[in-house]
Amino acid sequence: MITLCLHGAESTGKSVIADKLGLPWVPEYGRTYCEARGTDLTMDDLLAIAEGQARENAKAMARGASLLVLDTDQLMTAAWAQMLFGQVPPVLLEYPKADHYLLFEPDVPWQEDGTRMFGTDARRARFAGICEAILEQAGMRFTRIAGDWESRESQVRDVVARFTSS
Repeated sequence: MITLCLHGAESTGKSVIADKLGLPWVPEYGRTYCEARGTDLTMDDLLAIAEGQARENAKAMARGASLLVLDTDQLMTAAWAQMLFGQVPPVLLEYPKADHYLLFEPDVPWQEDGTRMFGTDARRARFAGICEAILEQAGMRFTRIAGDWESRESQVRDVVARFTSS
């Protein structure tokens, strides 16, 4: 099984594109968590989100698809920890990693949805930098996804095609 993980700042199209691909994918557990409990997060909340995402990812992997899209994983939770609390608990870096990451740039308009936090250009840029730094720290390969919505979807489909044809 090949896993592709969508990674990057909020409101960059990750979930929308994952849903459009028509492939098996695992939604973002953190969104469900925050919709139920609010966005006043603690580090314990982030650790609970990481565990919840791990459970959801494992359930989806057990279904045995040849390619699985992960809307997020614990490296994204690590980026949240760094952004919110200035530190990353080592456990967040110890979870299994995806085979490849797609790093979404914050170059599309921000869209508020009730759970997003970093809407200013400065905060989006800072969070995007942290997201990239976490991937680099973990030694993960990634493809940058940027441009308008149509371009993003096309770029993601190209990456998927590359992994399904090999």
